[in-house]
Amino acid sequence: MRILIVGSGGREHALAWKAAQSPDVTHVFVAPGNAGTAQEPKVRNLPIDALNTTALIEFASTQQVDLTIIGPEAPLAAGIVDAFQSKGLPCFGPTQKAAQLESSKAFSKAFMLRHGIPTSAYQAFTQLTDAIDYLKTQDFPIVIKADGLAAGKGVVIAHTLDEATIACEMILNQNRFGNAGNRIVIEAFLTGEEASFMVIADGLDFIALETSQDHKARDDGDKGPNTGGMGAYSPAPVVTGKVKQHIIEDIIKPTLAGLKQEGIWYQGFLYAGVMIDNTGKARVLEYNCRLGDPETQPLMMRLKTDLVSLCQASLQHRLPEMSCEWDKRIALGVVMAAGGYPDDYQKGDPITGLTPGASISLNPDCKIFHGGTAYKGDEIITAGGRVLAVCALGKDIKEAQAIAYQTVKTIHWDQCYYRHDIGYRAIERISV
Repeated sequence: MRILIVGSGGREHALAWKAAQSPDVTHVFVAPGNAGTAQEPKVRNLPIDALNTTALIEFASTQQVDLTIIGPEAPLAAGIVDAFQSKGLPCFGPTQKAAQLESSKAFSKAFMLRHGIPTSAYQAFTQLTDAIDYLKTQDFPIVIKADGLAAGKGVVIAHTLDEATIACEMILNQNRFGNAGNRIVIEAFLTGEEASFMVIADGLDFIALETSQDHKARDDGDKGPNTGGMGAYSPAPVVTGKVKQHIIEDIIKPTLAGLKQEGIWYQGFLYAGVMIDNTGKARVLEYNCRLGDPETQPLMMRLKTDLVSLCQASLQHRLPEMSCEWDKRIALGVVMAAGGYPDDYQKGDPITGLTPGASISLNPDCKIFHGGTAYKGDEIITAGGRVLAVCALGKDIKEAQAIAYQTVKTIHWDQCYYRHDIGYRAIERISV
């Protein structure tokens, strides 16, 4: 089989690495990929942008690609799956209409309201004066989101009316997130512990993946600005068996049924970011229409079942025949970022400390997934905000954390930055 992975980040490196392990797969192409995917056995990068749907379709057609898996959200929101389907090419991911769950916060909040899916109270605005008038009637803290896609950075938690006003002005009037900020959603702030719950869906049937939790704030102790994610681990202890069943029954099933009721057949990865309060009740913070990054990296470390077979089963409506087998160990990943991320940051810095193969640690229980990297001659350089995700397996969360950070400390570039406390919530839970 010949597989095409669309995207260039750490998530796509993990997907390509896992797809290449399938005994039926002979070639994995990644468009455009990064320095890490270029190092993997059976994997080859393509100089095709993830949003160049025409070129991707031409490659899949002429090279007899058996399955295309879409990694990031932007191509999904642009309708890449619809375009592949129109040419009769197997493509794993939701259609443009289904991807509105992520591409429009206002659409997803209204959808949840229509179908009784637990979430926070909200209002959507396109005018700054209307938004400020609403804020004057609300309690704080409060959450302000750009309506469209903003690479995980379009969320501001405001603790005062002044902070909220500045955030609304920044998004609506100063175009901080471009067209993604033409409309904003203002939501009530939810307290509790956040977790990521992802499934593979084929319209109505689904297979739940293992639970995970990421760290969205840039700095230790969950301080600083929101990012695309500074680290993650799996499983998430906050998702107990009872909570998992609650999420499945009250969030996942109603979501897929509601979409079907509205004429949207959802196939692909579906991600529900949930906030779990101290009673175990989960509410949806956001939907993503793809796997999370950096959650994918620890998940792929633990997944024992053939990823390609799971994606094919979804497209062929055979998910009830399938099951997932997982490594019982804990997986934890630490994101190494460029200094200044998620704001302005430098690119082009040489990376030192990567072992031969660029993505293989000397410890067999550790794997380095590349995100924002590229080659400059024979040298690997930084090429994005989140540069690497160093992932490790351990018998418990403390061991996985220790192994990951042991490798992190051997890698360096100018102004390299990372959090020092990834996994601390899980460690606190087992320490009680």
